[in-house]
Amino acid sequence: MVILKTQFVKSRRMASDKPAAGAKPSSKTNKRKRLSLGPGRAAKAKEITSISKWSQRNENNNSNDSSLSVLSAAEQLSFLLDQYQSANGIRLSSLELESLKDTCILKLSEELNQDASNLGEHMKAAFGSSWKEVLSEGQLVEGKIDPGSPTVLVICSSAMRSLEFLRGLWSLTKECHAVKLFSKHIKVEDQVSMLKNRVNIASGTPSRIKKLCEMEALGLSRLKVIVLDLHTDAKGYSLFTLPQVRDEFWDLYKNYFHQLLVRGILRVCMYGSIRKESQPSSKKALD
Repeated sequence: MVILKTQFVKSRRMASDKPAAGAKPSSKTNKRKRLSLGPGRAAKAKEITSISKWSQRNENNNSNDSSLSVLSAAEQLSFLLDQYQSANGIRLSSLELESLKDTCILKLSEELNQDASNLGEHMKAAFGSSWKEVLSEGQLVEGKIDPGSPTVLVICSSAMRSLEFLRGLWSLTKECHAVKLFSKHIKVEDQVSMLKNRVNIASGTPSRIKKLCEMEALGLSRLKVIVLDLHTDAKGYSLFTLPQVRDEFWDLYKNYFHQLLVRGILRVCMYGSIRKESQPSSKKALD
């Protein structure tokens, strides 16, 4: 009798655990990605949570990317120079303008969206058959590969956006880790230490990048491409419009990148389409 009663109770519990017909399974039963055990588990979990929340806030803001205009290399260069002259209150000389050709703009494939997750594929296409040697190998070759000198430098308006790009570049940084060049939760001393090794890819914010350049910890001898993140945040700001960050970026560009562009050593990748109202009203900067 006791055995029968026990079986009856178990069967009722099992029946109550089954979802009703047509009902959606409870979200509690969804499997969650487990984090590996270790001393950095808590920090990693916090980072992932922050990125997830940041991405959700920006999803709606960038959902109209298809309505943004896609500019040619010449139009992108015109836009860049207009912004540069306006921000610094200067007018470029005719000699500088003659040296600046639209070949200094890295034009990306229109077949692949310009989301942070796709940057790795865009960079592989930009470097062609040499991408693995230039972007992925981790060996420091004396006399050929200078320590702390990246080939690709991604410049963003925030630390969170930098992390988004580094996630998109993860497939290229397994052997040679990318370096985070922003101030949030990272001491400058730690970054100086990391820059003593080979660096192929780095991502950060203008203020910290400039500081490391001034300290001569971040080298530019191998720099071939700077990626400028032009996507707007939840408040509608971008690298070119966010107060203070905008000024810090143009100060960095003026002191460290502009002459490399004039000499034809460096290419600029404008990552993210530019709104029609943001286009220059004329091409007088290039005349």
